[in-house]
Amino acid sequence: MAKAKYKRVLLKLSGEAFKGNATYGIDAATVNHVASQIKKALLMKVQIAIVVGGGNIWRGVQAERDGVDRATADYAGMLATLINSLVLQDALEHLDVDTRTQSALAIQQVAEPFIRRRTIRHLEKGRVVILACGTGNPYMTSDTAAALRAVEIEADMLLMSKNNVDGVYSADPKFDPDAKKYDRLTYLDALNQRLGIMDSTALSLCLENKVPIIVFNLDAENSLERVIKGEPLGTLITGERQ
Repeated sequence: MAKAKYKRVLLKLSGEAFKGNATYGIDAATVNHVASQIKKALLMKVQIAIVVGGGNIWRGVQAERDGVDRATADYAGMLATLINSLVLQDALEHLDVDTRTQSALAIQQVAEPFIRRRTIRHLEKGRVVILACGTGNPYMTSDTAAALRAVEIEADMLLMSKNNVDGVYSADPKFDPDAKKYDRLTYLDALNQRLGIMDSTALSLCLENKVPIIVFNLDAENSLERVIKGEPLGTLITGERQ
């Protein structure tokens, strides 16, 4: 069994990835594929916490444009992340992976409350912990939640899984065939160039707390396992240029 380079990671999953090839909702085969990747990585004895977005169910920004109050739209988005988290938990448990879902909102019937020390204890016992409902506050994205939780649990690396994108590009490769892929960036490069990796609050949190980020495509074969082994996959974002 390959050895993990990192002891503890936080994996940020895009909600968009959960819909597979559909335009909306959750594709069971896609979620099962994600769960199988997580199980393979877990066999390397790495501790894994997960934050899932909710864009496959609810887009808060679009709802606000349609006239929904911003705070209300954001709370609805948090509930969408909880739905995704519960579905992922079920898929992992079908693979005999011991999993806990913790919520930043109080929903005790379906999820534990997020308590930092309890989260760390679960991880130390080899359980996967899925952190739902963002930070529990409106005006904060799930990317910001991922950065914050990575800092709180003292993760060695924040792994940003993007939907059908294998790293950070100078422009959107779906629309610009001349877009350049970056193998490595600094936090300040990413902030100054507004590359759309994550929002500026999330990036600033990682910068201030020196949490390195790897942006990669989870759809690539064994990509999560390869990243955790330390293979040069995707784009690495740190405070150093070299």
